[in-house]
Amino acid sequence: GCLGYSLRADLKGMLKNMKKILITGINGFIGTHLLEALCRDGKWEVQGFDLRSDNLGPFMDHPNFKFTAGDIFKDGKWLEEQVGSSDIVLPLAGIAKPAYYLQKPIWTFELDFEQNLKMVRLCSKYKKRIIFPSTSEVYGMSGDSSLKEDESPLITGPINKMRWIYSCSKQMMDRLIFAYGQEEGLSFTLFRPFNWVGPRLDTFRDASENKARSVTQMIYNVLNSGKISLVNGGEQRRSFTWVGDGIEGLAAIIENKDNKAEGQIFNIGNPDNNYSIRELAEMLIDEMKKFPVYREKAEKAELEIISADAYYGKTYDDMQNRLPSVEKMETLLGWKPRTGMRELLNRTISWYADRENLD
Repeated sequence: GCLGYSLRADLKGMLKNMKKILITGINGFIGTHLLEALCRDGKWEVQGFDLRSDNLGPFMDHPNFKFTAGDIFKDGKWLEEQVGSSDIVLPLAGIAKPAYYLQKPIWTFELDFEQNLKMVRLCSKYKKRIIFPSTSEVYGMSGDSSLKEDESPLITGPINKMRWIYSCSKQMMDRLIFAYGQEEGLSFTLFRPFNWVGPRLDTFRDASENKARSVTQMIYNVLNSGKISLVNGGEQRRSFTWVGDGIEGLAAIIENKDNKAEGQIFNIGNPDNNYSIRELAEMLIDEMKKFPVYREKAEKAELEIISADAYYGKTYDDMQNRLPSVEKMETLLGWKPRTGMRELLNRTISWYADRENLD
């Protein structure tokens, strides 16, 4: 009894001295991985907020974590109270899948821009630090061979290509956050994830509707139809990043040693993992063959070429390459990606193989 009470009192005391971080969209891919790292670290009190909590089971009993289910569109009063009592706000709620930008462009704008603008304004009002997830998509069709945060132009396609509404929503938010920093002294850091891959990336349910991102979609397609569809031949290149490396970069931003992340934009990607979508598909099939549960289907898998119009509809557009410069992350925060392409694919497939099979 007494011992239990004193431990609880100690815990309360520790929590009182802890800094608090508010994370919206915590049930998503980046949110769950960040939560895992913060719980392991033990220095933060985490207040999570999302519509659902189906990915949060392992963390629900952690003493440093509280979760509230809610809707960012409706729960403004609660969110304002939480911003007021937090040290850092990380608004991860947003749409990050191309299939959704094309089918629900207005909702994409309302969530990614309008609702997150509320969060920015609250952070400015209560003088709180905001760490905002920009996106590698803001670079769009930039002609730069290596994309630099403070130099590369941000170039998007024509208005009738609905794909760009996500990129433009995020870019406008980046610009506004900078403006709030300049005019009102908002404390901020922006980070741009480049194709982070790992467990919980997307569900097979998303993939069954062609709404998953590339790696999950390809694993599902190998198991379901035996064919991976390469949009326009799969020549477009991306730089794939192991989510664990990405989260280490994000943790360095949160820690903000010597205030070096203040007012900065950082690419968090892996320039050494720059491959075409066709190369990704070929490597993924190779790695799937190493897992007994997937081997048979992987050995029979084929690649098929499909036009973007047939796959996504006429409002799709694409950029041919996205290669991040990560010099700034290395120079200011001492971060570098460590995980190679085959290793990140193997780890991701391993997670799915333990949980997801269509038989």
